[in-house]
Amino acid sequence: MSFIDAFIIGALQGLTEFLPISSSGHLVIMQHLLNVNIAGNLVEVAAHVGTLLSVLIFYKKEIINICLTLKTKETQSYAAILFLATLPSILFVLYAKNFILTFFESQKYVGVALFLTGIVLFLSILSKKTSSAINIRKAVLIGLAQAFAIIPGISRSGMTITTALILGIAKKEAAKFSFFLAIPAILGATVLTIFDAKFAFESTFILPIALIVVVSFISGYYALKALIKVLDSGKLYYFGFYCLIIGLISFLSF
Repeated sequence: MSFIDAFIIGALQGLTEFLPISSSGHLVIMQHLLNVNIAGNLVEVAAHVGTLLSVLIFYKKEIINICLTLKTKETQSYAAILFLATLPSILFVLYAKNFILTFFESQKYVGVALFLTGIVLFLSILSKKTSSAINIRKAVLIGLAQAFAIIPGISRSGMTITTALILGIAKKEAAKFSFFLAIPAILGATVLTIFDAKFAFESTFILPIALIVVVSFISGYYALKALIKVLDSGKLYYFGFYCLIIGLISFLSF
């Protein structure tokens, strides 16, 4: 893998992780186009680490506040809700790992998943005008939406934010909860992939992988800012057109 390949993959990840168009789906397609194949999907994990850092920096004030007020009932309740929403993804990975891996090998499957993401994004039009708090029931439903998004081509942010909006959660809170959920999800995926790939990693990949992390962090941070603006405008469903088109092309071309 060249440095140019690494730069392209990092930029692609940063731009697509927070925009609801499935970063994992685009990475699968890009790896096929660039003929990049690293055991254990290490490329994807490196790219996700960069965007994880961008989430931590973007929401640093909120995260620090949670850490400082962890002894309060309100913060403990919020942390518990985040944990409950994370459980479906953990169970999905544990019991459907082989099924998930098949999507990394087939662009046709990714195409179908992207098409489904497009349909889901159009459902954001059904979002309620009222604003309500996140409770246990809503957290579990959002968590189930995130679990399906482990499949490459299904947008995690698209699934979780759309579900939150339909449940009547405010736009900014929906985005924050979605990306807070991404933190344990990405950390878990990183640990699993490192474990699976520990004997397959080659030293020649170190610098390109590092470049992917840096580029995905920078591009991800600004993509996150852009998504918040799109949410405020109520135009999230616009990305549905893109996913439908790319999904159809991916399915028919490979």
